[in-house]
Amino acid sequence: MRLVVASCTVDYDGRLTAHLPEAIRLIMVKADGCVAVHADGGAYKPLNWMNSPNRLIEDGAEWRVTSPKGETLIITMHEIFSDISHELGTDPGLQKDGVEAHIQELLAADPTTIADGFRLVRREYPTEIGPVDLLCRDEDDAVIAVEVKRRGEIDGVEQLSRYLEFLNQDPVLNPVRGIFVAQSIKPQAKVLATERDITCVEVDYDELRGIESPQLRLL
Repeated sequence: MRLVVASCTVDYDGRLTAHLPEAIRLIMVKADGCVAVHADGGAYKPLNWMNSPNRLIEDGAEWRVTSPKGETLIITMHEIFSDISHELGTDPGLQKDGVEAHIQELLAADPTTIADGFRLVRREYPTEIGPVDLLCRDEDDAVIAVEVKRRGEIDGVEQLSRYLEFLNQDPVLNPVRGIFVAQSIKPQAKVLATERDITCVEVDYDELRGIESPQLRLL
């Protein structure tokens, strides 16, 4: 990680053109090649940036960042106040309580918390477009694909719909129905799920962790 505090101007040419007049800013260069220009405000969002892959060439006071798509970011340094580099090493990633992976683990440990008679076939069951979170069978031995989200939105229903399309092409599994599980599910997602014949189930994460038979709300 390289951090440069400098008085600079910034010019971007790509999908559009943009210009930042001279001011003191923070330029961040990450190990993956991402270059971001920050002001002392605006929270986490940079004023301008160039994601990797790209090429950074320093020519005196001019930094030229180019991407394979033909985008160009030119940072002109007028005065550099600080230029430091740090080796951050490998980041383990953000670990949050209650995200999809934890809910998925709890449901996989006891699929009957989704519905009576459920049993797990496999977690992360592979399809041509990615793994579905849980593949289960119900008390009638029918196959159920379960997609787990922290917040249930339309894109999650769309994702499960695509999985179901591929799973139902397998004569060994067909027919496969879907269940969309989340801590809360938006009304629009519930409407779309109903149209796709997908069942929605809302779960309480605290109950999943602390009660053997949590009360689920079948919608």
